[in-house]
Amino acid sequence: MIRYQITDGTAHLDEAQWLAKLNREVDFIQIREAGLAVRDLCRLVRQVSSRGVRVLVNDRTDVAIACGAAGVHLRGWSVQASLIREIAPRGFIVSVACHSEEDVAAAEDADYAVLAPVFRPLSKADAREPLGIAGFERIARRARVPVIALGGITQENAAVCLAAGAAGVAGISLFRRS
Repeated sequence: MIRYQITDGTAHLDEAQWLAKLNREVDFIQIREAGLAVRDLCRLVRQVSSRGVRVLVNDRTDVAIACGAAGVHLRGWSVQASLIREIAPRGFIVSVACHSEEDVAAAEDADYAVLAPVFRPLSKADAREPLGIAGFERIARRARVPVIALGGITQENAAVCLAAGAAGVAGISLFRRS
């Protein structure tokens, strides 16, 4: 099972507290800190990577490559994963945000499709109707790329997602250290 932590966008408020929330025992930490200047984002990517955790940078392939991150997480409307492969180093990981079966099909050149919301998100408002476990399973079973479940994932329902075909689970609050 892949464990995929997503940061909460608060690094600019209290960096020490933000770093304390990161879980070194996950497989990936997706740094999603849109409010940071590129210089600060680069510093954080390097700092988190130096802790031995594989870092994916949210939608900034340039920063991910320049800072030696493990990869990038692309928003659904971003550039295609296949284009990233042309410029990225070998082994560079690409995950893509997906919200439908069509999105997952379009992400087939990625390493992972992060499909959301499975359930109502716990850490932010989301106007999209949750897929539910049946909707998630229908999409995950047809996918040509490993699918990571996101949105309302808890310790209690993670196993249900895995049984429905998830390659792993992702979350902001799911893996956060207190």
